[in-house]
Amino acid sequence: MEEIIKKLNQALQNPLPGSLAQYGMSHVLRRAHKPAPDDHKKAAVLLLIYPKAGLPHVMLTERASHHKDRHSGQMSFPGGRYEKTDGDLSTTALREAEEEIGLAIEKTEVLSFLSELYIPVSNFLVQPVLAIAKQELKFVPEPGEVKEIVEVPLSLLLAEKTKKLIDIKISERMTLKDVPYFDVKGKIVWGATAMMMNELVELLR
Repeated sequence: MEEIIKKLNQALQNPLPGSLAQYGMSHVLRRAHKPAPDDHKKAAVLLLIYPKAGLPHVMLTERASHHKDRHSGQMSFPGGRYEKTDGDLSTTALREAEEEIGLAIEKTEVLSFLSELYIPVSNFLVQPVLAIAKQELKFVPEPGEVKEIVEVPLSLLLAEKTKKLIDIKISERMTLKDVPYFDVKGKIVWGATAMMMNELVELLR
């Protein structure tokens, strides 16, 4: 972990990889979207790097199925809507992670914000928050929000073979062809989560 933390701190001294890295894992149609409109809503997600069995890991969640959730069943980072009582978006990310996965926030350290990403389908401007923990953590999923917690070795995300293409059916009438995704333990990580993940990957390169 110390080596990864050192590498992250060094990388964060330079400009972030930004949208170039994000859109490297987006579908071609996604690249046509404009910046966030003035009436956008704010949200934050937590990209947490922590040790497990002596190796750096990143944690993802598989969202519980819910008819009101546009992203139901998808892989995501813990996070959610900004509340005025949060103060800042790092608090939002940590609060939501505590609620969704039982994160012990006192054991985490926020390193930096990564690049914002606008989600047109929900009108959220999402702030990825990069944080670390120096000791192993135990997670407890909130059943109403999280179906499964997926702990991913950082080395797997950095392997080029993890990046693949797939056709994804998003409605009865529409299938997206050749969608970039991360193949993570048989789970399909695509869309905004893959885009934010790719900035972290490029930062570590």
